[in-house]
Amino acid sequence: MVKAVKKRKQNQDDIYKRFVELENTQRATLNILEDFDQERLKLKEFQQATFNILEDMHGERSKLDRTQTALLNILDDAEGERSKLDKVQRALLNILDDVEMERTKLDGTQRALINILEDVEVERTQAEQATVLLEGANKELESFSYSVSHDLRAPLRAIAGFSEAILEDYAPRIDDEGKKYLRLIEENARSMKQLIDDLLQFSRLGRREIVKTEVDLKELALELFKQLTLDESERNIEFKAYDAESAYGDESMLRQVLINLFSNAIKFSRPRTKAIIEFGYQPKEGAYYVKDNGVGFDMRYASNLFGVFQRLHAVTEFEGTGVGLALVHRIITRHGGHIWAEAKVNQGATFFFTLPEKEK
Repeated sequence: MVKAVKKRKQNQDDIYKRFVELENTQRATLNILEDFDQERLKLKEFQQATFNILEDMHGERSKLDRTQTALLNILDDAEGERSKLDKVQRALLNILDDVEMERTKLDGTQRALINILEDVEVERTQAEQATVLLEGANKELESFSYSVSHDLRAPLRAIAGFSEAILEDYAPRIDDEGKKYLRLIEENARSMKQLIDDLLQFSRLGRREIVKTEVDLKELALELFKQLTLDESERNIEFKAYDAESAYGDESMLRQVLINLFSNAIKFSRPRTKAIIEFGYQPKEGAYYVKDNGVGFDMRYASNLFGVFQRLHAVTEFEGTGVGLALVHRIITRHGGHIWAEAKVNQGATFFFTLPEKEK
């Protein structure tokens, strides 16, 4: 009995121990489960973080792919640029070769230019020397012309005077042939006197100083033409003066230019029933002109117009000394201008002249 009680108590102790162990195990299991839940939450958070990292890695991979594609494109462009650079480099080398050739040519040209300049300097020196000699010769010629012309006037006056005196005082004793010869002597003496006067005027012109002012050539033309035609009242002459730019020059010299040109126009239009003479200005050429409908001349001989003693018509047809146009030419060229003529035989002539503008 006692044994049975002891055994039962032993069994109860064992059960109690097991129950305690089981309770401890249960508490341990609960702790483990709590730890497991915490770990599961951590695992879940870790998993979410992993997913986020993977998503970020996917985005970065996409960016990396795009970067790689861009890099490949850049490499392709770089290859193209390198090809272009190679071409540019080759072109640059060709240009450098051309530049070297041009420099060689330029050196040759420079040496040739230096030689030309040296030749020009020599020619200029020679030209200056020739100019000095020519100026001296011109001055001597002008002085000689002036002296000769001046010295010839007295004998001519004597010849003309004695011829006139003979005709007046000894007319009854001289036959008609003798009177004719005396009149010829008198007429030629007058012609010679006019020639000498023209030569003196031509000679003085070279020594005379030019005093430039503003000159209204239209008004001057109207005034001079009226004076020149006072003795031509029996002729039918129509004169037209058009508007013209004011000229800048020596008024007395320009007056002589118009007198000589108008005198020629009046003289060479004498065979016309109605003479038409014009004065005007051509803005395009900047040239003044005197035009007539007279006998004109052959343009083949135009180069002889402005020489001293040069005539295109016989003295028996038209009077004159052959100095008037030379005087006009000298006045215009001394002003720095140009003069020329255009004409046709029996269709009139036009004389043009230009004058430099006033310096501003």
